[in-house]
Amino acid sequence: MERKHQVGRKNGSWNCLLLLMILLIFTVVCINLVLYVYLEHVYVSTGFSHGDPNVCPQGYFKIGAMKNCSPWLTCEALEKEVRKLKLVGEGAVKKVYLSEWKEMKVALSQLTVPSLQADFLHGLRMLKSLQSRHVVTLVGYCEDNSILTEYHPLGSLKNLDATFNLPKYQYLNTWQNRLELAIDYVSIICYLHSSPLGVLVMCDSNDLDKVLSQYLLTSDFHLVANDLDALPLVDRENGRLVKCGPREITGDFVAPEQLWPYGLDVEFNDDLMPPYDEKTDIWKIPAVTDYLLGHVEGSDIVRFHLFDIHTECKKENPAMRPSAQTILDTYRRVLALLLKELSNSKEML
Repeated sequence: MERKHQVGRKNGSWNCLLLLMILLIFTVVCINLVLYVYLEHVYVSTGFSHGDPNVCPQGYFKIGAMKNCSPWLTCEALEKEVRKLKLVGEGAVKKVYLSEWKEMKVALSQLTVPSLQADFLHGLRMLKSLQSRHVVTLVGYCEDNSILTEYHPLGSLKNLDATFNLPKYQYLNTWQNRLELAIDYVSIICYLHSSPLGVLVMCDSNDLDKVLSQYLLTSDFHLVANDLDALPLVDRENGRLVKCGPREITGDFVAPEQLWPYGLDVEFNDDLMPPYDEKTDIWKIPAVTDYLLGHVEGSDIVRFHLFDIHTECKKENPAMRPSAQTILDTYRRVLALLLKELSNSKEML
């Protein structure tokens, strides 16, 4: 009799366990179903290819409908073949004109302050040396005062929300496309930190607006670095770090090591200001990505998955912050994970 009761208790335990397993499976299915419906609702692919474009050899360019690469335009060609249309931008160093070359739109940058020619020429050297899918295409130059580059009508990243609000682009305003823009941005930082010239720091980045103005949005919704006037080199082997200009930097956007460390009682002196390295760029990545993600449906899910890596970016000790490559790998894993969840949920329907 007692043995029958033991068998009954065992059967009851197995029944409870089986019931719990069924409930667990049902819960997982429901979660995946909800996730699928949610992500399916907010996911729209751009339909654009995200592979590397056909970059021309050094000293050559290809823009617009060009089928073959052509040599960079010379001073003579710029004077004879390029026609200014209108002023579209102006900064401390140069003015930028929408121009036309062989019925294609180009951007003509011209030096406006002769005393800043060194900055202008530094930007030109960077453009020439860093030509890749990460950098705006150089079309030609005249070392005295002119640089000709590919024109991108969507403008800088400062116009991103306004661009997405245009009726023709509203369908692209999704968490996935915004995350891919963030991946482009971190890819550029990663490229600069491992460039052919060495480790370069993006110094024109003391506030969010300044950072956004350094990048152009292409017609196929990628990013390219545009303004390369301030890219100092970190050379650890020779003990060379950088400082982003001789003036005091303030504000909570910049990295802590960029701030004057001796308090308000000590007047700023550039000679006493400690130099720093490329980890200043890492500190700023979470703020830029937060802007890029915007407030579309699904963006909070992305932020949740990026929380840990962004916390690492904000470490006070620069040496404890991750590399740009580590952040890029994380961003790509998050995108792949969310798309896999979307795909798996779709298969279960």
